[in-house]
Amino acid sequence: MLLALGVCGVVAVVLAWLVAASACKARLAALRERIAQPPEDEIAFYDPGRERRAESRARELLRSCVNEEEWAMYRDLGFLRVWGAGGAAQGADGVAPYAYLIYPHKPIVAYVPQTSRLLNEYCVEFPDRERPYGSPRLPPSDDVLAKWLALSADERSLIESSNLHFAGRQLDPDLVRADLAALRRWERERIGQRPATIEPTPDPDRVPAS
Repeated sequence: MLLALGVCGVVAVVLAWLVAASACKARLAALRERIAQPPEDEIAFYDPGRERRAESRARELLRSCVNEEEWAMYRDLGFLRVWGAGGAAQGADGVAPYAYLIYPHKPIVAYVPQTSRLLNEYCVEFPDRERPYGSPRLPPSDDVLAKWLALSADERSLIESSNLHFAGRQLDPDLVRADLAALRRWERERIGQRPATIEPTPDPDRVPAS
């Protein structure tokens, strides 16, 4: 008797699984068909140039907010540097004891400028809550601007609300060090391109004012 009940139970489970599997297959087939042939209203709303235009507007906004050197840094290198503690805490050599690198859609990296030693990664997200569809992420330049504003306005709050990881958790340390080396070269080149200050030649016939 018990054996018969056990067999019936197994059969019932198998039949229920077959029904569920059939329903899952039907839903999967419908989903594949929808992806292959989306409704006309979805096609009408899809704009392949939307992401590009959004990023172009974001770059213009970023350019209007940061200074000339910061904009040139982002334009040429693809990231921004922000000095720690708002740039106010200076070491003996006039350089802040720590700084951050801001990448689009990547963790903020803290490092020591004097030695390029990597400290921590801070993971923060700024979703685009105004988009009715598409990616929830901000355009890359908007993401950089949001991090820059947060660090500049309230560094401690941003750091405390972020997910803290040791350096190397998400970003390759060698690539970050390569970026720091590129930043140093970039700064040296900019210094070399600045016009030298020409001191006025004193006029030997001019009588100094008494």
